[in-house]
Amino acid sequence: MTKREEEILNLIKSNPLISQNELSDILKITRSSVAVHITNLIKKGYIKGKGYIVSDEDFAVVIGGANVDIVGISQNELRYKDSNIGNIKMSLGGVGRNIAENLVRLGVNTKLITAIGDDIYGMKILNECRDIGIDLENSLKLKGYNSSVYMSILDSSNDMHLAISEMDILSNMSIDFIKQKRNIIENSRVAVIDTNIPKDVMDYIVNNFKETEFFLDTVSTEKSKKVKDIIGKFHTIKPNRYEAEMLSGIEINSNDDFKKVSNFFLEKGVKRVFLSLGEEGIYYNDADGFEKFVKPPETKVVNANGAGDAFVSGLVYSYIKDYSIEDTINFAMGCSKMAISHENTINPNINLENVNSILKEM
Repeated sequence: MTKREEEILNLIKSNPLISQNELSDILKITRSSVAVHITNLIKKGYIKGKGYIVSDEDFAVVIGGANVDIVGISQNELRYKDSNIGNIKMSLGGVGRNIAENLVRLGVNTKLITAIGDDIYGMKILNECRDIGIDLENSLKLKGYNSSVYMSILDSSNDMHLAISEMDILSNMSIDFIKQKRNIIENSRVAVIDTNIPKDVMDYIVNNFKETEFFLDTVSTEKSKKVKDIIGKFHTIKPNRYEAEMLSGIEINSNDDFKKVSNFFLEKGVKRVFLSLGEEGIYYNDADGFEKFVKPPETKVVNANGAGDAFVSGLVYSYIKDYSIEDTINFAMGCSKMAISHENTINPNINLENVNSILKEM
């Protein structure tokens, strides 16, 4: 925030109904200059809108991928090197975007920082995110670029066998670009990072925005390599078994190894470690010495693609609401259960009321 912006914000706080003309008279600057400063304050998240309502609401920032998902689901047993009869569906995806949508549906004010092209897929992302309520004001919009596309193949049991992603556009997210988002990131209650963004940008964010609590979604074993040397900068991480082995250098062959791996992360500086064990549930360990294995509730799997994203959203929501760790784990499990019970990657019915109903059943 500039000195002039701070002056204007303080005047608005003392008199929310003050006009731009009154501000210009007090500060001895033109009304058009006042308008520019107010627009900047809105973009940076200090003011909710043109009504000069100062924003005290906790909000989350998600920095990561947004793309269009194309999913092919085989009707019968999947046959490789052959054409399979099935169904093909298109929807919005991207780890960061998925987390953002879940958070918005849970009632969290959420700002997504991603990169989007000006193609037909980019328009789909912009329009549908706007309709959902995801704030894309701070995202990078690029002309002449293809937006990200993720294509996956699922078997008849809805388990993913193969996927191809085109996410080159995210390489255009630079340190200079992210520097412009300092105020948004630093004023968030939680900032979620997924490893689709460039390594140098992640390094810069966690080493320079030190007042922010960062949650990490590792995305994949290959992409999680980007954070190996900065893993201790994150408050909360949720790697799966293979990502945890790669990041720690410790093989997991027994239950005792889960503690060894999680202790490795805790000693690096991580506060909360959630190890995703797939169908076996979650192993949790934290800086306070609390650890727990949690089995997932019985659920018919309709689409497992969005389970991890929903779980992270539950962790973020719980942190913002100051839930206990027991309630945090249960709430995140409830979000994940909702995700896998719907054919879409994001269950359109996920909201606080429905998750709480699931928790009662659990």
